[in-house]
Amino acid sequence: MSTPREAIRRPAPAAETATANRTWWDSEASSYYLEHGAFLGDTDFVWGPERFREADARLLGEPRGQVVLEIGAGSGQCSRWLAAQGATVVASDLSAGMVATGVAVNETLHESLGAAVRVPFVQCDGRALPFADASFDTVFTAYGVVPFVADPDVVMSEAARVLRPGGRFVFSTTHPVRWAFPDDPGPGGLEARHSYFDRTPYVEQDGAGQATYVEHHRTLGDRVRDITAAGLVLVDLVEPEWPEGHDEPWGGWSPLRGRLIPGTAIFVCRKSD
Repeated sequence: MSTPREAIRRPAPAAETATANRTWWDSEASSYYLEHGAFLGDTDFVWGPERFREADARLLGEPRGQVVLEIGAGSGQCSRWLAAQGATVVASDLSAGMVATGVAVNETLHESLGAAVRVPFVQCDGRALPFADASFDTVFTAYGVVPFVADPDVVMSEAARVLRPGGRFVFSTTHPVRWAFPDDPGPGGLEARHSYFDRTPYVEQDGAGQATYVEHHRTLGDRVRDITAAGLVLVDLVEPEWPEGHDEPWGGWSPLRGRLIPGTAIFVCRKSD
């Protein structure tokens, strides 16, 4: 992964954010898969760096018979796991690079595992889904889309639009508490240095000041308000604990930090009947 020329906190409007992140994921898709593919698995479903698996959590309910949309799917490992469990799944991502990586993994696995793990991919923005109203039983994303947009309320509204009445929208994202701490897996990451209430985005930019990567912070209250404004009901908020025997850090996530402060938040939502 290339080193950013500068990392700062500054405003980053929706259009700038989308352009920067699409370009970043296009360029980093192959290296990201090489670096993290073994951890994520090609046919596994983990909600975050804590290795909290859907096979154990069952936050999406029984997969068999469901019609499911994954947004921010990356290489599609979560979608393949659901397909192998009997769901009909569409994987989508903003990045053409990530979609190409996912399609390539599809073909490699198809040779050894057959059609059960081959899922269709669609390149699209999670803020403007190219699907009809009430098309899916479930929409989900595991660390995709939500932290990478300036207008997550639009993502919530789009998820609600394409859900059937009674359907679920489940998403995992960086736990808001973590934004108060440096992105350091060691002792340096245990000292709060930023205000939890400071929503100024994290921006990596080039020498000309052009954003090349952006993440946005929202408080827990912000997330709840976006969910309810979209007509969704918050059913559960899951904060996975760091498990014993898991010693593999991921960026700022680590056993040291994970056993003291939450790293991931998973919001389980339902569309009203």
